[in-house]
Amino acid sequence: MDKKNFIAIAIDGPSASGKSTVAKLLASKLNFLYVDTGAMYRAYTLAVLNASLDPKNEEESNSLINKIEISFNDENHITLNGKDVSKEIRENNVANNVSYIASYKNIRLFLVSLQQKIANNKNIVMDGRDVGTYVLKDAEVKIFLNADVEERAKRRFNENKEKNIKSSYEDCLENIKKRDYIDSHRDFCPLRKADDAILIDSTNLTIEEVVFKMEEIIKSKGYSL
Repeated sequence: MDKKNFIAIAIDGPSASGKSTVAKLLASKLNFLYVDTGAMYRAYTLAVLNASLDPKNEEESNSLINKIEISFNDENHITLNGKDVSKEIRENNVANNVSYIASYKNIRLFLVSLQQKIANNKNIVMDGRDVGTYVLKDAEVKIFLNADVEERAKRRFNENKEKNIKSSYEDCLENIKKRDYIDSHRDFCPLRKADDAILIDSTNLTIEEVVFKMEEIIKSKGYSL
């Protein structure tokens, strides 16, 4: 790509809208660094649970700030204190509590700082819930990816089944509805579409079709692929 030295692509959207899957594919096609901010909040949630703290208690959860290390290894897997926790963060106990952790301002500031350091002076594709509105608010390309809640629940159920994570469609639907409410109603950096983000509804699109649409959006901004 050309036009400037470094380009940031911010992809936001609700749970199970397909952000991570398409962002990872897009980053691979462009040879950009990929950062899954949602995985970072899940890793922090896992740390809280492992420490036998209450994720619904903000003060207890805040106690781990600056005491844990969250990063990505050479395979782009999320690590917690040096341990690959890519599978553990997808378990139901983490999924059921991550929105509480993500709603706490001091934890968000702690992780946002890490995310901004990772993105500094790099071509990057970053996905999350507040990337375009807060983390990388000056990103050259902003996309908001959404899908019907029933379709998102079906995707999450199928994903869990593939990973041998026990769940039901009904549980996935209820969890996603709960996360949508918490994410969009939190006081600090709620989930919302940035004013300059372009919406993609992926309900009836394949993964490849979504990536193609994203590439077209990038081209429309004047960047050659």
